[in-house]
Amino acid sequence: MQPGLRYYPGRLDADAQRQLVETLRGTVAEAPLFTPVMPRTGRPFTVRMTNLGVLGWVSDREGYRYQPTHPETARPWPAIPGALLELWRAVSGYHHDPEACLVNFYNGGAKMGLHRDEDEDDVSAPVLSVSLGDTAVFRMGGPERGGKTETLKLASGDVLVMGGASRLCYHGIDRILQGTSTLLKDSGRINLTLRRVTRP
Repeated sequence: MQPGLRYYPGRLDADAQRQLVETLRGTVAEAPLFTPVMPRTGRPFTVRMTNLGVLGWVSDREGYRYQPTHPETARPWPAIPGALLELWRAVSGYHHDPEACLVNFYNGGAKMGLHRDEDEDDVSAPVLSVSLGDTAVFRMGGPERGGKTETLKLASGDVLVMGGASRLCYHGIDRILQGTSTLLKDSGRINLTLRRVTRP
C-alpha cells in the first residue's frame, strides 16, 4: 500500500459501532440521505449520502464543492458526533479538528469509482475513513490514473487514515460483500469520511 496509509482493523468494537449507528439514525433524520449526481452528465451516484459538520461535500451539475447547508432542506448540517472527533484526535496525527464528515450509504450494487479527494484547501490534513456494516472491497492506486492498484477488505469497525503520499492517491470501492455483517438492520454499508477542508 502507499506510504502514509494507516490501517486500523477493528478499531471500533461492537458496542462502539452500535452506538455510532444509533447516533447516525438521529442525524440522518435531521439531514436526510440524498442521491448526488455527476457534474455535466447528471448521472446519479449509486450511493446515497449526507454530511455532518460545518461543511458538507456535494456533487451536482454545477460541480463538486463544500457548502454549509443540505442541498434539499437548506438547513445546516448536524454536528460531527463527539465519538468521531475523539477518534480523529486519537489517530489522525493532525492538530486541528475535521470540518466535514461525509456519510455514504452503500446497498445493493452500490460502488464508488476510483477518485481522489482533492476538493479541500488543506490537503496536508489526512482523510479518515470509518467502515460500518457489510465488508467493502477497497481499491487503492497511486497519484495518477491507470497505475497499479491493490485491494483491501474493510470490515465493520475498521478505520483507515490516508495521509502523507497516500493523501492524493486514487481509491474507490469495487463492491460490497452483502451479508458479512449484522450491524445494520437491512444490510448494507455506511462509510464515514472525516476531512479538514480549510487551512487553519
